[in-house]
Amino acid sequence: MSDAEETSPGSAEKVGAGRTAPPQSKERKQQARRRVLRTILLTGGVLGAALSGYLPIAYAQKTRLRPPGALDEQDFLSSCIKCGQCVQVCPVQAIKLADLADGYGQGVPYIEAREQACDFSCDAVQCILACPTGSLTYRKPAFMPVRPGAKLASKPILLAKESDAEPTLNLAERIGVARLTRPESCLAIQGKGFKGPARGAEFKGELRYMSVDRWKPIPISEHPYDTALCDLCVQACPVKGAISIEAVFAPDGSSRKSPVVHEPCVGCGVCEMVCPTEPASIEIMPGEGWRA
Repeated sequence: MSDAEETSPGSAEKVGAGRTAPPQSKERKQQARRRVLRTILLTGGVLGAALSGYLPIAYAQKTRLRPPGALDEQDFLSSCIKCGQCVQVCPVQAIKLADLADGYGQGVPYIEAREQACDFSCDAVQCILACPTGSLTYRKPAFMPVRPGAKLASKPILLAKESDAEPTLNLAERIGVARLTRPESCLAIQGKGFKGPARGAEFKGELRYMSVDRWKPIPISEHPYDTALCDLCVQACPVKGAISIEAVFAPDGSSRKSPVVHEPCVGCGVCEMVCPTEPASIEIMPGEGWRA
């Protein structure tokens, strides 16, 4: 009997022009499957290793908003020991620790102002007091330069402490500055008011409202606004004289109302957090200085 007659058509595989090979055994099929899986896993491992080396470089370009009193970025990254003490003392949980996506800044504290800004509910800036290395400091050592526009003209006055014997925040430099980055969406510029919770009923961010409680921050969703011309950024700002609504002139010569940021701005991010437009019309520029 020929080879062709010994092998059934359904179980044979064609090899070359007229020859057939016996079917693979179950064990051989499993081995082949394992080889494919190993190849996939090894490829993924190589790509993952390459990506892990790339992420620190890619994300190092992204500037994070650091807690109050933070040294300039490179000094901050080199001196912070990632202990998390600042995170633990923040009364509104504004400070978070960065993850792998932040590259060289992994484990370093930062603030995502749009989600939860620093409203200085602690009054004394507890994160600075808690920092064991001086990465967060009231005043830099003399040998460290001050970046352009970072130095505050005077200690900022905290509105919540305005009637206290010492109403100021012990800060010498700002951590950023607020800028109206999307004027076309600003409700004040459009001449519109606002009514209701600033960020909707589901928003979890908190803010200290003096009219509600001198010490305890409450969810922004529990404090609805009702204003004929939107000025939520001004109402919520914790620093005296940092922002106001003023008349400005448009390119066509017409006058309209607009938020105007002033020198006392420390970059806390409250204005960005409460802005009711999506995305926010006003944002904090981390690490940037005041420009007149």
